[in-house]
Amino acid sequence: MSNQITNKPLPDSLPPKPVQPAHASRKILLPWPLLLVCILVGMCLGAASFTFHYAEGLSYLSDDPMACVNCHVMQQHYDGWQHASHGRIATCNDCHVPHDSLIHKYYVKSEHGYRHSKRFTFQNFHEPIQITPGSRAVVIDNCMRCHAEIGDDLSVHGRSQPGQKRMEITGADCLHCHSRVGHGPTR
Repeated sequence: MSNQITNKPLPDSLPPKPVQPAHASRKILLPWPLLLVCILVGMCLGAASFTFHYAEGLSYLSDDPMACVNCHVMQQHYDGWQHASHGRIATCNDCHVPHDSLIHKYYVKSEHGYRHSKRFTFQNFHEPIQITPGSRAVVIDNCMRCHAEIGDDLSVHGRSQPGQKRMEITGADCLHCHSRVGHGPTR
């Protein structure tokens, strides 16, 4: 390689200057739609973080029954639980979340937290609150898990022998007859 002005060869020790494209000196600006999307995503994440903090979201991942009364609609159920037969031996999680795996347990707790926060935020719930069919199935499974020691009195379907025929006809479950065991009398 030679110098274009003098046609003298350049020393081997100097590296050639890199050629920069003409647009390299310009500042990189985000297109406004992308900037708008980033701002909206940031606002949503900020609002979600604030709501999670304000609603004491981490408390719902604990085993403390007081987490369940963060919401006023749960107070009567908490009060009933304290006076019910299970109030001395079981927490909310013992009955209301699955115990087959840790992943399933925390998935259900997270799903409950999301569903409850959405319903309470938008005031879209029945009062007194009612258990969903999926949550009821979890409670029934937990009845069977905790009361497995009385297996001689239970049929293969988990129903007590004296009431089994009636339960088969009506489609009832444990909570049909034992509805006050977990929360005691409410309203």
